[in-house]
Amino acid sequence: METRRTRRTHWYVKLPFRERNCALQFDVPDIQNVVSFVSMARTKPLTEQVAIVTGGGTGIGRAFTEVLAAAGAQVVIASRRSDVLRRTADEINAMLGAERVFSRECDIRDRAGIEELVTDVLTRWQSIDVLINNSGLAVPETVEEITDEGWDKVMETNLRGVMQLVRAVLPHMRRNDFGDIVNVSSQAGKHGYADVPSYCASKFGLLGYAEALRDQLRKTDANIRVFNFCPGLVDVENIRPEQTPRAGFIHVSNMARTLMYALSLDRNVVLEDINLHAR
Repeated sequence: METRRTRRTHWYVKLPFRERNCALQFDVPDIQNVVSFVSMARTKPLTEQVAIVTGGGTGIGRAFTEVLAAAGAQVVIASRRSDVLRRTADEINAMLGAERVFSRECDIRDRAGIEELVTDVLTRWQSIDVLINNSGLAVPETVEEITDEGWDKVMETNLRGVMQLVRAVLPHMRRNDFGDIVNVSSQAGKHGYADVPSYCASKFGLLGYAEALRDQLRKTDANIRVFNFCPGLVDVENIRPEQTPRAGFIHVSNMARTLMYALSLDRNVVLEDINLHAR
């Protein structure tokens, strides 16, 4: 933001918003009022936001979808399992008494499918405000047993898929000068485990990619935040509020509540890797 005083009680302000570059003159006695105005202009209520959640039909993705939709956001859930997606969307919409969750079959390993997904969302809502990269899988193979097929399957889903989605969505977030990108990594992105080396490599790589993305956004002064969730074991079977998670696991609702906390922070607050695990 550029400011300069033109008279004793006037300030000239150039807003940094791409797509809406403009100069405004404020008849205010205090520059702090101008700064407050600009800060307010760079936010957007959840009721006006559109989110994409990959893997949104089950587990952590479903918990994210429920809490975002309950807050008033429009949520597009995407994965390869169209039947699961439709059932989840129907159940959440029925619970809310409103249509806020929309299913879209998409294989995030397929670049053309990703571009179609992004185009469809933008055509309908003209905005993508939250991107949650939640889809992921593991192939249990020790270091000596790793197959090319298993390695590629994990990397294409957990890492390449994220890169392709961010690449497709980021220009639109930049154009609107607003967005949040949430990556679901893992404690396996912090620690190596002998039975899933490819999964660990993909989650370590996801954190490295996210850090590079955050650094670029910071250097270009983009109003786009990047959050990384690094959970330990999350119980995706006992998901009802009254159910107790298995020993050593956390209830999936903790992921949802933490997401809403992160999104509620001021736009200039940086919250980096978020570690959640049972005591």
